[in-house]
Amino acid sequence: MTLRLILASASPARTKLLAEAGIQHTVIVSDVDEDEVTVRSGTPGPGDTALLLARAKAESVAALPDAQGALVIGCDSIFEFDSEAHGKPYEPSVARERIGRMSGSSGVLHTGHWLIDARDGHDGGTGVGAGGGTGAGWDPSQDVACGAGAVASATVHFAEMTEAEIAAYVATGEPLNCAGSFTIDGLGGAFITRVDGDPHAVVGLSVSTLRELLQKAGLSVTDFWNQPSTA
Repeated sequence: MTLRLILASASPARTKLLAEAGIQHTVIVSDVDEDEVTVRSGTPGPGDTALLLARAKAESVAALPDAQGALVIGCDSIFEFDSEAHGKPYEPSVARERIGRMSGSSGVLHTGHWLIDARDGHDGGTGVGAGGGTGAGWDPSQDVACGAGAVASATVHFAEMTEAEIAAYVATGEPLNCAGSFTIDGLGGAFITRVDGDPHAVVGLSVSTLRELLQKAGLSVTDFWNQPSTA
């Protein structure tokens, strides 16, 4: 039987990263309300939040009929700076303020990963239903015994940025929908001087972490190389 891997994320950077790593996959975007999941969990630390949201996304998609028989990987990223958790800024004013503080400093980008095995006969296919589903009504207090997760973190060092550079970067719109208000694989890469840790984690998906999670499911990342793409 052909193995299928589904990415439960709308991030173009994540699907591009998987494609460039030769990992065949399809995309199904989850309907998880991230703010509601975080609030209902009691607002955990940045790393725990990233893992919590990754799990919510994976479970939401794994519960769909189109995901049956596949493996589902959910991911979410949170930027930790000055002991604060930063998600997507959305508003230009918020992005400008954050980037101004980050200039010449460093922070930690946490990317949570959660893999569910929804193939026939595997716990990942039945655990989602037992937990009562996910999405807007997902309850993190439910002990859903399915899947495996891990967090990959990396410290990102930023160059000193001028006010003009910050204004120009925010004006592009790129940082508005990125955790921490920056990218490493886009225009924001010009302002990153060093990364300590897995650079893929900064993009939003650690391929080495995915490999480890697949091993826990009794599979190899090489099983997904050169597989025919399926919907």
